[in-house]
Amino acid sequence: MILIDGKKIAAEIKREIAVEVKNIIENGGKRPHLAAILVGHDGGSETYVDYKIKDCEEVGFTSSLVRYEDNVAEEELLAKIQELNNNDDIDGFIVQLPLPKHISEQKVIETIDPKKDVDGFHPVNVGRMVIGLPSFISATPFGIVELIKRYNIETSGKNCVILGRSNIVGRPMSVLMSQKSINATVTVVHSQTKNMEEICRNADILIAAIGVPEFVKGNMVKEGAVLIDVGTTRVPSAETKSGFKLKGDVLFSEVAHKCSYISPVPGGVGPMTRVALLNNTLLSAKKTIYC
Repeated sequence: MILIDGKKIAAEIKREIAVEVKNIIENGGKRPHLAAILVGHDGGSETYVDYKIKDCEEVGFTSSLVRYEDNVAEEELLAKIQELNNNDDIDGFIVQLPLPKHISEQKVIETIDPKKDVDGFHPVNVGRMVIGLPSFISATPFGIVELIKRYNIETSGKNCVILGRSNIVGRPMSVLMSQKSINATVTVVHSQTKNMEEICRNADILIAAIGVPEFVKGNMVKEGAVLIDVGTTRVPSAETKSGFKLKGDVLFSEVAHKCSYISPVPGGVGPMTRVALLNNTLLSAKKTIYC
């Protein structure tokens, strides 16, 4: 069993991006600029945006943060998004989710210029991904694909089962895994699927993204399978100072010994999601996706 080290791969990609940024600057180019809009004071969102700012510093990006209280009017937020769309110095930006209930997340996503949509959520980027055109790929799917590629995991002709059909992970993963560059045969399993355990047992590659802690048990995984655990649920724990512990969608103790490769939680897919944002911002700065 080989443990997939997301921290190690994320650090490698950051070093690669930093070298490329240095070369851009030395050749007279503009330093890539990533902006973030943060609404309210959600603890998780605050922490995540702080990480993004630190990541930008680490690779040599310029970063900026726009803050609003959680009572900001939807119209004011949309106006700011249009302002960032028209700011030539900003290569990409994100609006940190979730948003307050009075603001339409879908309207916010669709207002962002697809050329600056480094979260990869805009329907234009999703559509380009589906038909195989260059696009900004959302964070978690990007991270999973990079882990598979960098660990040289064989995918061509393999049976890939994706547990979960969310627009953030399951659906885009099903598209990416079936594309010609990966060539897996894909099955999407969800809450209404019959014979779920049997389907999962036939998977050469099982991607668990259902959001239920330790849902995948030993009887759902065949010997030698590759298992990517996307789950990150905080559960109460007396073992930690914080009183909480992160658990994945896989019961690691039952499953790990059966796998050829497995990603842990934490330390697997998670560190890769932040790198995706840096990668997309660099692509935007280089005008690689939209020439």
